[in-house]
Amino acid sequence: MRDVFRYATQAAIWIVFIVGIGYLSAAPTYRHFPEGEALLKLSFVHGGAHAVACRKRSREELLKLAPNMRRPNDCSRRRVDLQLEIELDGEPLFAATLPPTGLSGDGPSRIYRRFNVSSGAHVLILKLRDSRRDDGGFDYVTRTELGLVPGQSAAIDFRPNHGGFVVR
Repeated sequence: MRDVFRYATQAAIWIVFIVGIGYLSAAPTYRHFPEGEALLKLSFVHGGAHAVACRKRSREELLKLAPNMRRPNDCSRRRVDLQLEIELDGEPLFAATLPPTGLSGDGPSRIYRRFNVSSGAHVLILKLRDSRRDDGGFDYVTRTELGLVPGQSAAIDFRPNHGGFVVR
């Protein structure tokens, strides 16, 4: 009699466990982002220009250095901060200063951001400065017209050899 009670209790516990797993696998439903909206994902890695221009070493400076250290140019390793601005339909969506990575500030700047936006037609303007310019302008400006459907995900990448920003 005792074994029958033990097996019945084990069966009841297993049934509750299996039903619980089955329920949680189907409900509650999970939404990645709100209904009627689309997603913009910005992700890129890019190194800006050197923060200080390289300077040519004089002959006297070169002779003072060890033979294996005699490079004609003296260049700083530090890179400039990237200036990034994004406008959606004429309104600012995002602006950031992206510092270079690395202990010496000589690595590329990195960013990954997600933006929930309403679906429909949009005008997206992406701007990036990766040089030492002081005039406040941008080195890369891309204007793109997007038609986003609800639930769509669009990726924004930066490729300088393709002319700047690429939206897919």
